[in-house]
Amino acid sequence: MNDYLVKAVAYQNQIRAYAVNSTATVAEAQRGHAARPTAADALGRSMTAGVILGAMLKGEEKVSVKINGGGPLGTIIVDSNAKGEVRGYVSNPQTEINEVGKAVGMKGLLTVSKDVGLMHPFVGQIPLISGEIAEDYTSYLSRSEQTASAVGVGVLVNSDYTVKAAGGFIIQLMPGADEDVMSMIEERIKVIAPLSSIIAEGSTPEQILEHVLGSENVTVLESMPVQFQCQCSVDRISNAIISLGSEEIQDMIETDGHAEANCHFCNESYYFDTGHLEALKKIAL
Repeated sequence: MNDYLVKAVAYQNQIRAYAVNSTATVAEAQRGHAARPTAADALGRSMTAGVILGAMLKGEEKVSVKINGGGPLGTIIVDSNAKGEVRGYVSNPQTEINEVGKAVGMKGLLTVSKDVGLMHPFVGQIPLISGEIAEDYTSYLSRSEQTASAVGVGVLVNSDYTVKAAGGFIIQLMPGADEDVMSMIEERIKVIAPLSSIIAEGSTPEQILEHVLGSENVTVLESMPVQFQCQCSVDRISNAIISLGSEEIQDMIETDGHAEANCHFCNESYYFDTGHLEALKKIAL
């Protein structure tokens, strides 16, 4: 099954809901960095919630999430957009600690930056409350965006470090809705099976919402594909080098005779020999 996300309403339009199967997307991120299980889990949870945040946007809008709790994993960065495209990386993918919360840490911040086409992005920031990712996204939505929300994300990693299942949901109370509805949903979430297990059993995003909300309460509005998508390319890196100016490029040529660049998100490497740098220097003049 290809990764996809669904948007839905529930409880007579009192609830808006999103659910996603992100297994292949998270698996690609894990492979790109040969991430160990805890790093893959933390990154996968962050990307899953992040791609849902992106799906809440429109057109060319995009969102970036930064999580740094002071733990051994370092910083987690996730970028996503309204098209279901997401990318992400973690600073220390080889971290061996077995608990996500301890690996991420909780002495830091979750920062969300939304580019909605205005002169400056909207930036929201909260202190981490657990490092477990779902609780932190819930806190962000409730405190920074003033929207009562429930976030669930899960990743299941095989013994060979490959990703077996990944996915999640975000449930939000609509303005003017009965707050008791959200309380009822939160109680239901406490007793359902672990989300990663539900996905590993083959549940679709629609079925995830049925588990969380009850099949009789859910009306699916639309679906959209989800995929890992990096924006790096030879042209982008070339333009970045050109922006340094001819003098800086000449210094590269004289000092090293070449230039190398590595994309943090997909781990792709780019190599520019002397001839290529000379051509870029002419453009920069």
